Amino acid sequence: MNKAIDSLVDDSMLLLSQLVATPSFSREEHTTATLLVTFLEERGVTDVKRIGNNVLVYNKFFDVDKPTVLLNSHHDTVKPNPGYTNDPFLAIRKEGKLYGLGSNDAGGCLVSLIAAFLFFYEQEDLKYNLCLIASAEEEISGRDGIEEAYKHVVCCDFAIVGEPTLLDLAIAEKGLMVLDCVAHGESGHAAREEGINAIYKAFEDINWFRTYQFSKESQFLGPVKMSVTMIDAGTQHNVVPATCRYVVDVRTTDVYQNEEVLDIIREHVGSEVTPRSTRLNPSTIALEHPIVQSGLKLGCKVYGSPTMSDQALLPIPSVKVGPGDSARSHTADEYIYEYEVAKGIEFYIQLLEEVIL
Repeated sequence: MNKAIDSLVDDSMLLLSQLVATPSFSREEHTTATLLVTFLEERGVTDVKRIGNNVLVYNKFFDVDKPTVLLNSHHDTVKPNPGYTNDPFLAIRKEGKLYGLGSNDAGGCLVSLIAAFLFFYEQEDLKYNLCLIASAEEEISGRDGIEEAYKHVVCCDFAIVGEPTLLDLAIAEKGLMVLDCVAHGESGHAAREEGINAIYKAFEDINWFRTYQFSKESQFLGPVKMSVTMIDAGTQHNVVPATCRYVVDVRTTDVYQNEEVLDIIREHVGSEVTPRSTRLNPSTIALEHPIVQSGLKLGCKVYGSPTMSDQALLPIPSVKVGPGDSARSHTADEYIYEYEVAKGIEFYIQLLEEVIL
């Protein structure tokens, strides 16, 4: 690495330590948002904006006639896993690792993307503008996170979403619908041949959810997955229940939109089906896209991700990639290797260079 990148690495590790030390649970990210604004302004970045707890900024020589790349990662965290043996808000650097809540998910990605943004910030004659959004509420897919922030920037052409992927490219990501279902019957006394048992009606639909195979299957994500995860019925042992309520977790793929899957479900089951939301759609980006091709030239593998990110709320093609390992996310004594952050910064710069220079 050259001296400029070495300096970015040192700065990034300092910022990551400060982020870890600052509680930023979803919807409570005010202090880390202020920290990020201050960090950027102290490094000469102008016109840094806040939308709620989201931080937005463009490169110095933004040109309205050029296309724009969105760089996005989040600064909120989940609450600490109860198995922590370290203080989750103490950024411990030991044996080449930085420990602490949010260090891996997604602090390492965020500081690496910020470093890449700063590397290009003052460069003129870029083929693309750069827009950086450090988003809030990612861990809860909140409406005041990236979904709101994106309304306040120019329409971007594609996005790099920073999440820990071991620097492999997630070019497809599953969507999510949570369905509240109700099977209706008629109440009656269990000792007599009366009533229509809603549990039995629910079982018929539940068996459909368990066995149905959608006609289209995603190349990178496989089939749509439906799992009944909760069930509730009955008031007492001798009363035939008139209603049976159950919850279905539906993981959609890039070959369907959520509304399509919902329509198919409603065609096949007798239960009343109400989605809590249809806004968390699956996403995909073509293998031929320049940013994917840039990653392939750097030796990245491509895959489909079963876990969700802010990709689900972006209306543009996006690739999910970043330093760290998804397997460490939300675990006790979360950590990221320091070399992963350094490698992540260099990677993001090289990934972008192929496209924007």
